[in-house]
Amino acid sequence: MSRVFDLFFSFFKIGLFAVGGGPATIPYLMDLTRTKDWFTMEELTNMIAISESTPGPVGLNMATYAGVTTCGVWGGLIASVGLVIPSIVVIILIARFLQNFSENRYVKAAFFGIRPAVTALIATAVFHLCKVSLFIQTDAGMAPAYKTMVLAIVVFFLMRVKKLKNLHPAAWLLFAAVVGVVFRF
Repeated sequence: MSRVFDLFFSFFKIGLFAVGGGPATIPYLMDLTRTKDWFTMEELTNMIAISESTPGPVGLNMATYAGVTTCGVWGGLIASVGLVIPSIVVIILIARFLQNFSENRYVKAAFFGIRPAVTALIATAVFHLCKVSLFIQTDAGMAPAYKTMVLAIVVFFLMRVKKLKNLHPAAWLLFAAVVGVVFRF
């Protein structure tokens, strides 16, 4: 039972401090891989991939997936509720007092500082995810996963082609899944 409370409060804290939506939850989830035995970094990358490719908010999808991985279906529900409660409270408070504080210089200054910090947190998470996704852990250290790197580079440049740029993300995921199956076996 204490694990369920720990799960709830961990995701409550993430929901309280993850300013910027789903991608902003990634650094906090990465911290959970270091402080809890709930999931590994590799499982986190799978969580992100699945959360990005399923309908719904990414952060909520990741909380649900992490909760299910940790404590089953009830864990998914508990983690999801823990993640959204702070947002609901904050949105209600902001809606109530927005008119009074929207032009407040301290509020503006706070967001001036928060935006670059959130950007740095997301950039750090992207760096670590690239490290996990594009390199393989060996006895000698980290070795490049060349097939994965080539796929990432190919998709990156294909997404810059004007006719392909507007393809639905599901088409890119399907393409990457097919290429992954073909090259993996």
